[in-house]
Amino acid sequence: MFGSPFLDFGLMIFLAPAFLLAMAAQWMVKSAYDQMSQVGASVTGFQAARRILDARGLYDVNIESVAGRLSDHYDPRAKVVRLSQQNYHGNSMAAVGIAAHEVGHALQDAQKYAPLVVRNLAVPAANFGSGFGSLAMMAGLAMVFYGMAPLGKPVLLLGIICFAGVVAFQLVNLPVEFNASSRAKRELVELGIVSGNEIHYVSRVLNAAALTYVAATLQAVLTLLYYLYRFSQASNRE
Repeated sequence: MFGSPFLDFGLMIFLAPAFLLAMAAQWMVKSAYDQMSQVGASVTGFQAARRILDARGLYDVNIESVAGRLSDHYDPRAKVVRLSQQNYHGNSMAAVGIAAHEVGHALQDAQKYAPLVVRNLAVPAANFGSGFGSLAMMAGLAMVFYGMAPLGKPVLLLGIICFAGVVAFQLVNLPVEFNASSRAKRELVELGIVSGNEIHYVSRVLNAAALTYVAATLQAVLTLLYYLYRFSQASNRE
C-alpha cells in the first residue's frame, strides 16, 4: 500500500498539504516582498531598526549587514540584529517591515518573552530530532518492512520521540513569530516610521512570511502523525 520505506508514497500523500502550503507561502513571500520593495519608505531598514531599539533603550543591540537574500535574523547570543544587504540599505516598506520584525525578536529577548525563552531552550532538541530522529524513524520503518520488527519497532519509537522535539519547537515558534510581527507593526506606527495608512504595506510582507512558519509546522506535525500511524500498524500486526 505504501511502497518501500525508501520510496514511501504514504508519507508523500500525508505531507502533500504541507508541501502545497509551503510552495504557496514561498510564492506569496516572493511576490509580496518584490511588490513592497517598490513602495518607498522614509527610512532604510537599518534606520528603522536603530530607531526602535534606541526608543526602547536597547542601545547595546547592534545591527549588522549580512549577505544573502532574506537572510535576516536576530542572534540572541550575540545580541545582534542581522539584516540582508537589501533590507539594511533599502528604504522600502519591505525592508522596514522585515527589519522591524527582527527587532521584535530583540524586544522579546530583552523582556524575557516566555515563548522565546522556551524556543531557545528547544533548539538543541529540535536540531537533534531533525537529524537523528528522522534517520531513526526511516531506519526503524525499514527494519519493520524487511521483517525485523522486534528490532525495528524500538528504533522507530526512539526516532518518533526524538522527532517530537522538532514538532514542539515548531509549535512554540508560531507565537514567537506572530508576536514579533505584531510588535514590529506597533512600533513602526507608534514611532511614526510608518503611518497608520501605510501599515498595510508592511502587513502584506509579514503575513506572507508568517505563512511559511505555518507550513513548516504543519509538515512537522503531519510527519510525526504518519510515523505514529506506521508504528501503530507494526504493533497491531503482532
